[in-house]
Amino acid sequence: MSRIKDFLAGMSYSGLHSDDNQISKKKKKLVLLSLVASILLIAAVIAVVAGVNSRKKDSQIADIKISPAHTIVKSSCSSTLYPDLCYSTIANSLTENKKVKSQKDVIELALNITHTTVKQNYFKIGKLIAKGKNLTEREKTALHDCLETIDETLDELHEAVKDLEEYPNKKSLKQHADDLKTLLSSAMTNQETCLDGFSHDDADKHVREELNKGEDHVEKMCSNVLAMIKNMTDTDIANEMKLSGRKLIEDEDSGTNGWPKWLSAGDRRLLQSSPVTPDVVVAADGSGNYRTVSAAVAAAPEKSSRRYVIKIKAGIYRENVEVPKKKTNIMFLGDGRSNTIITGSRNVKDGSTTFHSATVAVVGERFLARDITFQNTAGPSKHQAVALRVGADLSAFYRCDMLAYQDTLYVHNNRQFFIQCLISGTVDFIFGNAAAVFQDCDIHARRPDSGQRNMVTAQGRTDPNQNTGIVIQKCRIGATSDLRTVQGNFPTYLGRPWKMYSRTVIMQSSITNAIHPAGWHEWNGNFALETLFYGEHQNTGAGASITGRVKWGGHKVISVTEAQSYSAGRFIAGGSWLSSTGFPFSLGL
Repeated sequence: MSRIKDFLAGMSYSGLHSDDNQISKKKKKLVLLSLVASILLIAAVIAVVAGVNSRKKDSQIADIKISPAHTIVKSSCSSTLYPDLCYSTIANSLTENKKVKSQKDVIELALNITHTTVKQNYFKIGKLIAKGKNLTEREKTALHDCLETIDETLDELHEAVKDLEEYPNKKSLKQHADDLKTLLSSAMTNQETCLDGFSHDDADKHVREELNKGEDHVEKMCSNVLAMIKNMTDTDIANEMKLSGRKLIEDEDSGTNGWPKWLSAGDRRLLQSSPVTPDVVVAADGSGNYRTVSAAVAAAPEKSSRRYVIKIKAGIYRENVEVPKKKTNIMFLGDGRSNTIITGSRNVKDGSTTFHSATVAVVGERFLARDITFQNTAGPSKHQAVALRVGADLSAFYRCDMLAYQDTLYVHNNRQFFIQCLISGTVDFIFGNAAAVFQDCDIHARRPDSGQRNMVTAQGRTDPNQNTGIVIQKCRIGATSDLRTVQGNFPTYLGRPWKMYSRTVIMQSSITNAIHPAGWHEWNGNFALETLFYGEHQNTGAGASITGRVKWGGHKVISVTEAQSYSAGRFIAGGSWLSSTGFPFSLGL
C-alpha cells in the first residue's frame, strides 16, 4: 500500500501535451482504474488473510472458553469471594493438567497451586531473615513466627489434599466437611498471624509491606478453596439427607448427660473415674524423670498415636513451654490447678510479639491438660502477654486456670474445648480465630490499667466461610474481687470485633452487672459492625438484659434452633472426639 501511495504522489499530470489531451484523458482513466483495481485487490487479499487469522484466533479462544475443563473451573469458582483470581490462577494450569472432570478435581488443583505459592513465601521470608542486619529483635522474632505459621500452613494444605483424595468414602460427609473446613480456616488464620506480628511499632511497617502482598495473595487463594469446599460438601450433605431422610450424625449421637448414645454407661464411668497412668513425671525437686516441663516434652515421642501422659507434680515452673506440631497426643496432668503452676512473663512492651509471648504454646493435635494453671505475670502495663496459646486441633482443657491481663488466652486456630476452667484477664483476654467452645467455666475480668476498658473476647474471623468462633455456654461471666469494688471506673464488655467477620456466641450463661449494659464495644468506629456475628441466647443475671444492648446489624438474640448450631456437638464436631478425652462435656444445649 505504501508503494502505491508513493507512485500516486509522484505522478504529474501537468506535463501532458495539449494536443494529446483526449488520449491523455483516456490514459489517465485507464491508469486510475488500474490503480483502484490494484488497491481493491490488495485490500481484498489483506482482508482475507486477516479474516483467516482472526477466525483462527477466535477459534482458539472459543476452544478455551468452551472446553469442559474450563467450564467446570468457571462454575466452581463462581461460589468464591474472589472468582476472577480463582479462575485465572487455575485456568493457567490446565494445559499441564487435563484431569479436571469435577469440582473435586478443581479443588485439588487449587490446593496444589496454593501449596506452591506458600512455599515461595516461605523462602522469601527466609531470605529476609538471612540479610536482615537492620532488623529489630522483635522484627526477627516476628519473621520466625511467620516461618512457623507458614510451615504449619504447608502441612495443613498437604493434609487437605490427602483428605480430599479420600473424599467422600473414608469418613462421613459431615466429618470430611468439618476437617477440610478446619484445615483451610487455619491456613488462612496463619497468614493473618504472620502479618499481625508487625503491628506493634511504626518501625515494623516496612517489613509488613514487604510481606503483605504475598500473604494477602495466599489468604485469598485459601479463601477460594474454602468456599469451593463448603459449596461441594454442603451440596453433597444436602443430597445425602434428601435421599436417606436421616438426621445429621452429631444429632443422632447426642445422648443424655452430654455423652454419645453409643457410649455405654460403664464406659462413661470408666472414662470419668479411672486414674490416668503417667508415662513420665516432672518434678522441680528432682524426684521425677525431669526437672522441667520443656525437657519432658522434648523427650516425648513424635507423631504418637497413643496418649503420652506427662505428670507434672505440684510446684511452680518458671519456663516457656512449647508443644510443637510433631508432638501429638500429649497430656499434661497436674496435681491441682492451685498447686501446679507454669508461669512466665514475656510481653510485647519488652520486645516480644503477641504470638511468641505465650508462657505455654501447644500446637500438636489432640493435646489435653488437666488440673494445671497457665500464667503470665507481666502485668497490665506490659500490653499483650499471653498465658496460653492453643493451635492444637481437637485439644481439650479440664479444670485449668489461665491467668494474665491483656490477651490471656490465645485460641489461635483449629478446634478446642474448655470445661470447668477459670479464665481471667483485662483487654481482649480470650482472643483468636479457633473454633472454641467453653462450658461450665468461670470467665472473670480483673482490674486493668488506668484508662483501660476490659474486653472479654476479641474474635478474629476474617472470612464468612471460616468455621471459627468463640462459644461460651453455661458459664459464669463476672469480675474478680479486685475489680468488683471499682468496676464503675473500668467498663467491661463481652467483646469487640478484632477482624471483619468476628463471631462470638454467649448462651445459657450467668452474666453479672460487671458487664456494661451495651454488652459489646467497637474496635474502631464502624469497622465490622454489620459483618460480625454476636449472638446471645437464654442468658441470666444482672448483666444479661438485652434492653440496652448495641443496635448493630451483626448483633442478635438467637433462637433455640440457631443456638443448637453452636453446641459442642455441631460447632466442633464434638461427637466424634470429646468422649476420648475422658473429660465431662455436653454435646447439645
